[in-house]
Amino acid sequence: MTHQTHRDPLSSHLHTDTVDPDTLRHPDLDSERVPEHVAIIMDGNGRWARQRGLARIEGHEAGTENIRRITFTAGRIGIKYLTLWAFSSENWRRPKEEVDGILSILSRAIVTETDELDRQGAQLRHIGDLGSLAPGLQDAIRGAIDRTRSNTRLVLTLAFNYGGRQELVHAIQDIVASGISPSAIDEQLVERHLYTSELPDPDLIIRTSGEYRLSNFLLWQGAYSELFFCPVLWPDFGPEHLEEAVLEYTRRERRFGSISNTNSR
Repeated sequence: MTHQTHRDPLSSHLHTDTVDPDTLRHPDLDSERVPEHVAIIMDGNGRWARQRGLARIEGHEAGTENIRRITFTAGRIGIKYLTLWAFSSENWRRPKEEVDGILSILSRAIVTETDELDRQGAQLRHIGDLGSLAPGLQDAIRGAIDRTRSNTRLVLTLAFNYGGRQELVHAIQDIVASGISPSAIDEQLVERHLYTSELPDPDLIIRTSGEYRLSNFLLWQGAYSELFFCPVLWPDFGPEHLEEAVLEYTRRERRFGSISNTNSR
């Protein structure tokens, strides 16, 4: 089931005067129904910059700055797993100057944000292909992961150099290399060979910027995810928009191929 919101910045049911500033929790939000795992396609940095007459890299800077407040909000409203798609395996096709700038921003963010993530009790993980990144960046990511490994308040997973098809090919290659009989291959085996083997499937996938597609993101894991499309560009996607998406999620009935509890058709 998909949803699109055309109200900007907030829907009619989510005015700022109804959000508790201390908890960032909408009064209608049932904490028992908050999704365990939310994944976000952070889209719109370039358009955000263009609208302001800025260089595209400044949009990526603003988008990176936004990760902190969304991660903080996710933890406060009870989300246990937050996955953010920061760089796709297809993004290498962009101009070299932009790619180099994004990699530089990530390198700085890993250095500057790890202390705060650790202080907030967030555990950092990575999905995607680290091998294509510079050795120094690989080491920085692995170091941040090791440092926050024992934290339990929130698991923040960065999908960097990630693609859903790439992930499935990697899993198939692993399975073939292990010599497993075709008759022994089932869904559980495939899942154990995915980058996300230690993560639950996302309950809710959000895409910002008004695009209505998954664009090769969590293709296997998102089979039964609820989808929420928001027109707001990622740098402007704030706590209130995350609340709106989660509130919409709590109002849906997830059936996983079964029938509705309120409709026996």
